[in-house]
Formats: sequence, structure tokens, C-alpha cells
Amino acid sequence: MSTKFTALIIPAPTEQPVRVESIEATLTNLRELVEGDIESVMRGDWQVYLNAEGVIRDLPLNVRAAQLTYDRGLDLAGAARGCAVFLGSDGHRGETDVPEHLVKRAEELFGMPLAA
Repeated sequence: MSTKFTALIIPAPTEQPVRVESIEATLTNLRELVEGDIESVMRGDWQVYLNAEGVIRDLPLNVRAAQLTYDRGLDLAGAARGCAVFLGSDGHRGETDVPEHLVKRAEELFGMPLAA
């Protein structure tokens, strides 16, 4: 079973680009991307992985991830800290490729084309 999926990755520092890339959606790799233990929040056909201790560790706010999740009906304003990794959800806590509608909305919000 493959664990390689297309992800939308939004770093907290706004000078770092938002990107779409193929990643191994393993626990080890997700921890590396968010720089610590992970927590996931599911919403419909997508989920976002964040650092579980982002608030405690006072990681920088991720205003772009907060803006995207808020736009999609989920308010993570205080919890979106550090790098955010968006993947699709199969509805059973499993990962899939990030939905195209999420990538398109990120492109609109952040004014940049995001190619895989």
C-alpha cells in the first residue's frame, strides 16, 4: 500500500513559498514536516496536520493556513502554528491526495500558481 500522496504545504514564515509536492505520508515524515508531534484536524474531504505542541512551544502563527481553513469553514486561528500539511481524507482517518479545490483556493488566496 502506497503512502505517497500529493500534499499542500504551508510554512508559517510568509517569506517561504506555499508549495504542492508529493510526500510520503508516514508518521515520521509528517513529524519532520511539522517539526514535532502531529495532530490532525479533518474537515470533509481534507485534513490538516499541525504541530501538536505549537501553542505550548510558541511556534509562529501560520496566518496563511489559518486563512485557508477559515475560508473552508474551520477556525484554527490560534492553533495554526508552524508548518501546516494538507492532505485529502478518505473519511476513515486515511490519507489521499490533497483535493484540487483546496489547492485552487490556496492559489486564489495567496496569488500564486501551485504546481506539483
